[in-house]
Amino acid sequence: MANLGAGTRGRNAVRGLIAVAAATLPIERGIAADANWPNEVSAVYRLSFDGFNVGVYRFDAHFAGKSYTAVGKTEISALFGAFKWAGNFSGNGALESAGPRPEAFEMRYKSKKKVTSVKISFNGVGVSSVALVPNKKPSPETIKLKPENLKNVFDPMAATIAMSDANPADACNRTIPVFDGKARYDLRLSFKGREPIAEKRPSGQPKELVVCRVKYIPIAGHKPKDFVDPWIDYNDIEIALRAIPKAGIYIPYRVKIPSTIGSAVMTADTINITAANNQQIALTQ
Repeated sequence: MANLGAGTRGRNAVRGLIAVAAATLPIERGIAADANWPNEVSAVYRLSFDGFNVGVYRFDAHFAGKSYTAVGKTEISALFGAFKWAGNFSGNGALESAGPRPEAFEMRYKSKKKVTSVKISFNGVGVSSVALVPNKKPSPETIKLKPENLKNVFDPMAATIAMSDANPADACNRTIPVFDGKARYDLRLSFKGREPIAEKRPSGQPKELVVCRVKYIPIAGHKPKDFVDPWIDYNDIEIALRAIPKAGIYIPYRVKIPSTIGSAVMTADTINITAANNQQIALTQ
């Protein structure tokens, strides 16, 4: 556990994992655009850093008609409880033929020393308002956000839904524009490979993962110096997806962020899906 205590870098790696994962979990629709969405997807993921278990991430998404709601909850404890971090995420919006249209997003997280929150509202074209607590003035080094940076973007939860509109052949071939309340960035996916997967209990679904390489591309709201010889490998983040034909979706089973002091990893523990026809699908790794 020594590496995790190497300063704020280890803690930021785990927080970075949540930020990326929130923008990519856990629904990837591999069916026609006019097909029904699942009624519900519920997932529990284990969080680890440098091989040590540090917490859990819970995700629930509900689809009703032309709308969606999604919530996530993270709990992290490391260094025998000396470091604790908890976060709650929520988002909602509409499902349109051109894709999801976010309406609201909220993120609240706390450590032993402070509580931070982010609220984003949308007007259909882009971001209409942002509320930050605490509302600190950005550093002079920060790349300023421009009005065009806030148009046609997704919050982290809406990005989850946006990724579901790809065809199976394009699951690892797209770019997702994200704004998290402070930073505007792109997540650029490309195909990396395939690998087999084992199950504790047979689910009847294909036992193979499609692995995507994810490049994190900063656009605005960041300090350029943070991306000069960075200790996090922003070019080789990895997301492994699993096809679930009975539900017409892909489910990420693993998210990995490599760094010079170890890798932050999110791994699926249990996933429960209620398909559009109310069929129950349970996955246990």
